[in-house]
Amino acid sequence: MESSRTAWGWGLASISAAGDTLDVWYPKLEIGKVPELSEREDHGFGSLVHHEADLRGVRRIPVFTVSRLDNPIEDAADAYLRLHLLSMRLAKPNTLNLDGIFGALTNVVWTNYGPFAVSDYGQRKMDVIQAASKGGQGPVPDVNVLSIDKFPRMVDYVVPTGVRIGNADRIRLGAYLSEGTTVMHEGFVNYNAGTLGTSMVEGRISQGVVVGDGSDIGGGSSIMGTLSGGGRHRVTIGEHSLLGANAGIGISLGDQCVVEAGLYVTAGTKVTLHDKAKIAAGKPLDVVKGAELSGRDHILFMRNSVSGAVEARSRVQGIELNAQLHSNG
Repeated sequence: MESSRTAWGWGLASISAAGDTLDVWYPKLEIGKVPELSEREDHGFGSLVHHEADLRGVRRIPVFTVSRLDNPIEDAADAYLRLHLLSMRLAKPNTLNLDGIFGALTNVVWTNYGPFAVSDYGQRKMDVIQAASKGGQGPVPDVNVLSIDKFPRMVDYVVPTGVRIGNADRIRLGAYLSEGTTVMHEGFVNYNAGTLGTSMVEGRISQGVVVGDGSDIGGGSSIMGTLSGGGRHRVTIGEHSLLGANAGIGISLGDQCVVEAGLYVTAGTKVTLHDKAKIAAGKPLDVVKGAELSGRDHILFMRNSVSGAVEARSRVQGIELNAQLHSNG
C-alpha cells in the first residue's frame, strides 16, 4: 500500500546521445497512491515527443516516475520530480530525502535552445547554427549559453503564482517561493530553500534555509547553507525579521529579530548581552557565543560603534513589509 510519502507523474525527459538524462519536465504531479498501469491517463505530450535525436543530439521521451520520498534519490527522473515538488509548493524545504541528488544529476549546458550535453556541445552548436542559417534570411541566431550546471532555472519548469522575480537566472529549480514573495534582481534562492510567506529577498538564501512570513533579506546579505563544507545546522529565519544589507548569519533568527547592516553573526561570534540594569550597577555584561542565541525571538544584533563589540539587545517590535509591494497578483 502506497503512503502519502509517495509522489508520481508523467514527465518529458531529454536524453543525450550517450543515454544520459539531461532534464525532466513534469507539468503535473500527484502525491499518494500510484494508479495501476491500466488506470494511468495518457501522458498528453503529443508532438513534443521525439524518439529520434534532434540537432542537439537529444531525444525527448515520456517517462512515468514514482518517487518514494523518504528514500534516497534513485535517478535523474526521481531527482527532477522532487525538485518540481518543491517549486510547485507540494512539499516544503527540508521535508524530502534529497540524498544522492548530485550523483543522480549530470552537468548540462543550458541554452536558449534547451539542454545540450557537455561532451559534444561544440559540434552540436555548429549543427544547430548551420540549420538555422539555411535559406539566407537575415542574421543567424546564435546559441546562447545561460549556464553550465546540474540545476536549471526554476521558471523554465515551474512558474508559481503570486511571486515576482527580478532575475530568473538566480532562482534554481527546487526553490520554494510562497505567494507574496518578491525576489529582487540580486536575490538568489537555491534548491530546497525559500520563503514560507510574504517576504522580500534581495540577498542570498542558501540550500536548506527557510524564511518566515513578513521577513526581509536585505541587499547583498548572506545566509549560510550546509553545502561545500558548511555545518549541519539548518538556518531558519522567523517571522517579521530583518537581515540588513550586506549582513550575514550562520545561526537562526527567531521572530521579530534584526541583524544590522554589514554585521555577520556566526555560531562562534562572541556576543555581549546588553543589560541596562547591569550597566547602571557597574557590573560586567555577560558574553556568549552566537550559537546560544540561535533561534531566539526579539533580538537586535548590532556592533557597538565605540567598542566594536557585537551586542544583542532586546527588540519588542518586528518589521512590517509594504503590503502593496508584495501584492503580486
